[in-house]
Amino acid sequence: MKFDDIKALTQVDMDAVDTVIREQLHSDVVLVRQVAEYIIHSGGKRLRPLITVLVAKAFGYTGQQHHILAAVVEFIHTATLLHDDVVDKSEMRRGKKTANELFGNAASVLVGDFLYSRAFQMMVGIEKMAVMDILANATNIIAEGEVLQLLNCHDPGVDEQRYRQVIQYKTAQLFSAAGQLGALIAEQKEDGQNCAKNYGTFLGNAFQIIDDVLDYSGDSNEMGKNLGDDLAEGKATLPLIHAMSLASSDERDFLRSVIVEGGTTQMERVMSIINATDSLAYTKQAAQAEAQKAIHSIQSLPDNVYREALISLAHLSVERNH
Repeated sequence: MKFDDIKALTQVDMDAVDTVIREQLHSDVVLVRQVAEYIIHSGGKRLRPLITVLVAKAFGYTGQQHHILAAVVEFIHTATLLHDDVVDKSEMRRGKKTANELFGNAASVLVGDFLYSRAFQMMVGIEKMAVMDILANATNIIAEGEVLQLLNCHDPGVDEQRYRQVIQYKTAQLFSAAGQLGALIAEQKEDGQNCAKNYGTFLGNAFQIIDDVLDYSGDSNEMGKNLGDDLAEGKATLPLIHAMSLASSDERDFLRSVIVEGGTTQMERVMSIINATDSLAYTKQAAQAEAQKAIHSIQSLPDNVYREALISLAHLSVERNH
């Protein structure tokens, strides 16, 4: 399946998710509506809510509550984006100005808080303690991941293990929760929930690792953000970590200094070292390994078009160029 095929398969459900999102964005405070609607409707892939929908449908769910859970997942994701962009001082996302660039840091942080709290209001309405448990744990781990990433910035000692811990917490955790929620609402027992949870974890890992490849090799117009943003912020992601492990002593010292200082003025030499050490190929292989683990995780799901879509989504996550 191509992504357009998956979108067509889930069109009715995702339209219903959008309806829930529009309804729940309502606030009597005008600025809350402006900022929330700007970021929610700024062209994201909606992968996390899509996972919730696909997993629920793969398990044969026929109710409506997966639409609410999918919207909750998207609200939590959007809140993290608002906060991330403030912390990272980002100016562009998805080809548009970030909310903090347009509305200011204070508004972005506070509207992020609104989306978090609205998400928890919606969770309570589901009246399932397990939903609260999954999402409370997820949001807490995501926050820890954000702090870990902050600690790792400008630290040339970050190795692959520390890098993977950050992406596991910061990115994969919400993918994992999205999958588990789809299984939970379809009344699956622990085994079924774990399959969907593991799928989300591995898919989230693959997705983030490819994002880190694209930060060094993508097309800025297609990606909707500036290339080298991670380097500019002093983040040692997997391409750079792998390059440092194979580089000469002088090159390693140079890369360490670039991470400490941040910025992209030395981007040409950095790319030369990354290319010479085949670090982008290594990183892509790491992403593909995670995607294969995701596919393996759902082999026990019912054999239907929704499982096929989940498998295709894993392949697409590592084949994309933005």
